[in-house]
Amino acid sequence: MAEITYREALNQALREELDHDERVFIMGEEVGYFGGAFKVTDGLLATFGEKRVRDTPISELTIVGAGVGAAMGGLKPIVELMTINFGLLAFDQIVNSAAKIHYMFGGNAKVPMVIRAPQGAGHQLGAQHSQSLEAYFLHCPGLRVVIPATPADAKGLLKSCVRQDDPVMFLEHESLYGVKGEVPDGEHFVPLGQANVMREGKDVTLISYSKCVYDAIAAAEALENEGIDAEVIDLRTLNPLDIGTVVESVKKTARAIMVYEGWRTGGAGAEIAAQIYEAAFDHLDAPVERVATLDTPMPYNARLERAALPSAAQIVQAAERLM
Repeated sequence: MAEITYREALNQALREELDHDERVFIMGEEVGYFGGAFKVTDGLLATFGEKRVRDTPISELTIVGAGVGAAMGGLKPIVELMTINFGLLAFDQIVNSAAKIHYMFGGNAKVPMVIRAPQGAGHQLGAQHSQSLEAYFLHCPGLRVVIPATPADAKGLLKSCVRQDDPVMFLEHESLYGVKGEVPDGEHFVPLGQANVMREGKDVTLISYSKCVYDAIAAAEALENEGIDAEVIDLRTLNPLDIGTVVESVKKTARAIMVYEGWRTGGAGAEIAAQIYEAAFDHLDAPVERVATLDTPMPYNARLERAALPSAAQIVQAAERLM
């Protein structure tokens, strides 16, 4: 089992799927000669050529729309958006075409495409380039929403997404590309809709996904010094959502904290908290806490940006309140 970066794990998955199925191709801005904005597609053009790794014009609406058409025609496009913030320019194609065609055509047409996009804050890129928009896509029936935290999950989930027939929003945090972790050798798949219990505990459940999983783990280690035993769950995917694993944990610990980088109001964590109340209300000894990004455009100033984002310290404080 090799230790590689999140970026390298994604590259491996893309390379393997291009090699596995000739219907698979990649398209996006600078995915070919430049190797992608975050170098995830580096080296693929040299191996598979311009027909399979296609540089596109700077038009997200066109890129996603072309991907939808290609998928309906029997191909399996992997569309890269330079950042999820630019995905707003393709929102009509994502929400009104990719997500709905299978339903509106009575199941006679499929849209087997994966839309990959980096998101997240922490790099002083300003309010328009620092957003986490997973809740927008979670709100739309017909879209799978996949949001891996570890290199192993990045590879395994991406390969699973390419092999299935639904449109997928595959969201990668910009801060994770250099994170290293062990990735199984050979073919590696992680099923959609199966959360991962990263750390077992008995006093409080910390539920998270993407970069915030690492904040949750750091908080759990800090809480251990205070005699609080925290369980950490990485959701991995938001649609399908493995609420069963979450509920079983909460029934055991009687306390839950939802940690996410989206805005607090209307975020994915709010939906999951509601489902916890519906399924495990009688087992709770305290209200479900949420640790999330403040409801503000992301500041450019580094100190203000850190203050707006969730942190391990905030998770610790929330756990202390619950206990």
